[in-house]
Amino acid sequence: QVHLVDGGGGLVQPGASLRLSCAFSGGYFNGYAMAWFRQAPGKEREFVAAISRTSGDTLYADSVKGRFTISKNGAEDTMYLQMYSLKPENTGVYYCEGRTTQRNNVYYSRPESYPYWGQGTQVTVSS
Repeated sequence: QVHLVDGGGGLVQPGASLRLSCAFSGGYFNGYAMAWFRQAPGKEREFVAAISRTSGDTLYADSVKGRFTISKNGAEDTMYLQMYSLKPENTGVYYCEGRTTQRNNVYYSRPESYPYWGQGTQVTVSS
């Protein structure tokens, strides 16, 4: 059974950086396309970034382009989200999600596309 454990969140000031991690187990990591989603209080889960199983293709929400970087480390079976220049609107619970795929160059931006997800890690950006 695939298991995802996300972490790295915290309370930071605007303009700060954070790196979220998503530890993967129970399957073949390089066979999974993965993504990060954010859920703010009272709102639906929204797309942040996605990466194909081979890391050759990535997709970002317009609001985070140029500030966030998604990556996968096959040696560690871990996915990362490096976040720079954080803004208060980036506040929320971040979830890593994953799904197996046979194709190298696909990713998915809808949360219902992923059958596996982590427990979430809280990111709060506030002065």
